[in-house]
Amino acid sequence: MIPAAFAYHRPDSVKEALALLKEHGEEAKLLAGGHSLLPAMKLRLSTPSQLIDIGRIAELKRLEEKGGHLIIGAGATHWAIESSAQVGEKAPLLQQAASVIGDPQVRNLGTIGGSLAHADPAADYPAAVLASQAEIQVRGPKGERRIEAGDFFVDLYQTDLQPDELITAVRVPALPKNAGACYLKFPHPASRFAVVGCAAMVVVDKGKCKEARVAFNGVSSVAFRDAAVEEALEGKALDAGAIEAAAARAAGEVEVLSDAFAGEEYRRHLARVYARRAIAQAAATAR
Repeated sequence: MIPAAFAYHRPDSVKEALALLKEHGEEAKLLAGGHSLLPAMKLRLSTPSQLIDIGRIAELKRLEEKGGHLIIGAGATHWAIESSAQVGEKAPLLQQAASVIGDPQVRNLGTIGGSLAHADPAADYPAAVLASQAEIQVRGPKGERRIEAGDFFVDLYQTDLQPDELITAVRVPALPKNAGACYLKFPHPASRFAVVGCAAMVVVDKGKCKEARVAFNGVSSVAFRDAAVEEALEGKALDAGAIEAAAARAAGEVEVLSDAFAGEEYRRHLARVYARRAIAQAAATAR
């Protein structure tokens, strides 16, 4: 199908992009990689009269370390994140999530900021940023603010991002000492989106789990950290029995999605399976 008519803008800076958002209000949409917005426009599910292309703004593509955090620009492509040794060392969950998104064409154009702003429950980054305790850095007319990942995802395709704001970066704390991390998913065979995805990060001290963060995507209408699984791990030796017992609690306190491909019972089963696998691999790589 062909999208409705629209005017195209290509700002050179975040400041210019925000000015265009302010000028055109609800009629405007931001375009980054375009993998979510353009299909919606072709189906006439989204009909913006003003399209603001931020995909070539240089300041949104930065990748740097600052104050114990890795700062990943919102315009960084999935491939840039997947192929970065710096991301692999400091924020391995994001690198692992990026590496299993779509196909090479998608990874070369899609951006982390666009994916997070769209907040698809089956997208890969949400669980990774939750388990990494990342912050989403956004800018609007009132200036810049940082949103903890746990507060950013509100509901199905809904975030705390305001209509006159855009994501500028993701701030990820460097992986702690003696920590291991793993993101795994069961992909839908057609779309490659996560039917169930699990991101796990564990810190091991004297043979026991000092800290655990376990997050899921694809399971519910919004990505979430599973406190029950985390509590079952902390203070325990990360042997097969302890991991199995903790994973058995996965997705026990959320409303689980159900569709023609995967019903509620099947998704709960996958959540337990992938929690066990991700936690075990994270524990095995703890350094």
